[in-house]
Amino acid sequence: MTINRRQLIGALAGTAASLVLPRDGLQAQEAELPGGTFWGTVPVAEASTPVVQGEPVAIARSGILPLIPRALAALDQHGAVIAVRDRIGIVDFSQPSREARFHIVDLVGGTVSAPLLVAHGRGSDPANRGIAEHFSNLMDSEASSRGSYVTGELYYGKHGRSRRLVGLDPDNDRAMERGIVIHAASYVSPAVVAAQGRVGRSQGCFAVNPREITQVLETLGPGRLLFAAS
Repeated sequence: MTINRRQLIGALAGTAASLVLPRDGLQAQEAELPGGTFWGTVPVAEASTPVVQGEPVAIARSGILPLIPRALAALDQHGAVIAVRDRIGIVDFSQPSREARFHIVDLVGGTVSAPLLVAHGRGSDPANRGIAEHFSNLMDSEASSRGSYVTGELYYGKHGRSRRLVGLDPDNDRAMERGIVIHAASYVSPAVVAAQGRVGRSQGCFAVNPREITQVLETLGPGRLLFAAS
């Protein structure tokens, strides 16, 4: 069965109602972290606690903190479509591809998972320097698109288990038409970074390390926000 963008948005908006978080607790700029910590404030006790490699860290101590207000604003803006508000994904395309720049944020627990490597599109980096310089929503551009996505259904494609994405903004609302999804790719790994100083490029998809695809697909199940910014 073929499902179009409007049908998928409608299906997502009507699912997982029991997991919807209160909108009042997720307002950008005014949001409060669990434990009474506001955005941008790092308690002395937390600041002195060493970060354990691979372990989740408090949002206030994460490198993604500057993008949190923008992501929360997107979550509020598209609240009618984003049915599940416990976790969100944030991709920071301002960072080069050699950096782990895909963050999964637990809004309930107030933590961020260890960041993951993620590819950007060939059209965003035509010189293959590992830096996303251009963004496009056009067919055949092979470029990444910034903006808000809602995660869709899981399916099996040429890259194995993958998850569809629906673009919610004018800058990415052709994501379904372009086939922009989350999938695994062998060209995204620490070994590739060590060999060439960057990961490979996708055709605009959010390609991650095959060893991490299960984590991403399961933690960012259908109806959640993926926010890509630069």
